[in-house]
Amino acid sequence: MTAPFDPAGLRIAAVIPCYNEAAAIGQVVAGFREALPQARIHVFDNASTDDTAAVARAAGAEVTHVALRGKGNVVRRMFADVEADVYVMVDGDATYDLVRLREMIALLVEGNLDMVVGARQDDRQDAQTYRRGHRLGNRLLTGTVAALFGGGFTDMLSGLRVFSRRYVKSFPALAQGFETETELTVHALELRMPWAETPVRYLSRPEGSHSKLSTWRDGWRIVLMITRLFVNERPLSFFSGIAAVLALGAVALAVPLVLTWLQTGLVPRLPTAVLATGMMLAGMLSAACGAVLRTVTLGRREVKRLRYLAIPGVRHVLEAR
Repeated sequence: MTAPFDPAGLRIAAVIPCYNEAAAIGQVVAGFREALPQARIHVFDNASTDDTAAVARAAGAEVTHVALRGKGNVVRRMFADVEADVYVMVDGDATYDLVRLREMIALLVEGNLDMVVGARQDDRQDAQTYRRGHRLGNRLLTGTVAALFGGGFTDMLSGLRVFSRRYVKSFPALAQGFETETELTVHALELRMPWAETPVRYLSRPEGSHSKLSTWRDGWRIVLMITRLFVNERPLSFFSGIAAVLALGAVALAVPLVLTWLQTGLVPRLPTAVLATGMMLAGMLSAACGAVLRTVTLGRREVKRLRYLAIPGVRHVLEAR
């Protein structure tokens, strides 16, 4: 860039999901005020039991209460209620360095992108900043999504993202908890939206703030979400895989029976023959289900794509003003 990016003319909204972050939310709001003074700051309090809402309101943020627990439920509410041209979503735990927000928005606008993800970078000196289990789990889950859906994300689970309006208003938001980041990523990949990643510093939590993420419980939920998305978005591949396993098992059971029948004219193990026949029929049904559901998936994807195309990109919004 030859000159600093000027976001004037864009309606920028900071949307911050929070649950019991009274120790950190004031710092997050102050960071937004410094990085993006023109942004409207919305804090969505997910039924906190501490003073999160009061601290956020005192810091100058607009506070909305979300009674239904879970980050996915908060994201659904944020995207439905807030109207803007550019959305900046960040966790309310003050672990993301916000100094590069202007660069991220500039990347979104100049590239006419729909999502920019802040890929977390830490110095690895404090083991509690980015715990080894979380780092390993993130790498495994991100690699799984890349293998199943494509894309080259390095930090699929990052809580700092910048979105265009057409992304936000075409996102179905079906997840309930921390698996929402997986859904956000796959939505961009399935509609082949233009996206980018940029490194951001990952910081230690402020004193008194505690992580709400459970490595095993939430990791399992993310695995289940990846599985559900794979079934929904790649039904032919999923059910064809099942069909192949069943068909190979049926053939393995049937070959010895067929060889014996050719030699003696008798079927030596009738139950095994029935099992092999049933497995082959089940495999054929599985393949047929995959073919039918693929047609349904393509229809759903076309509807989402048309909804996406009905909303102007962020660069077009800026040029129109």
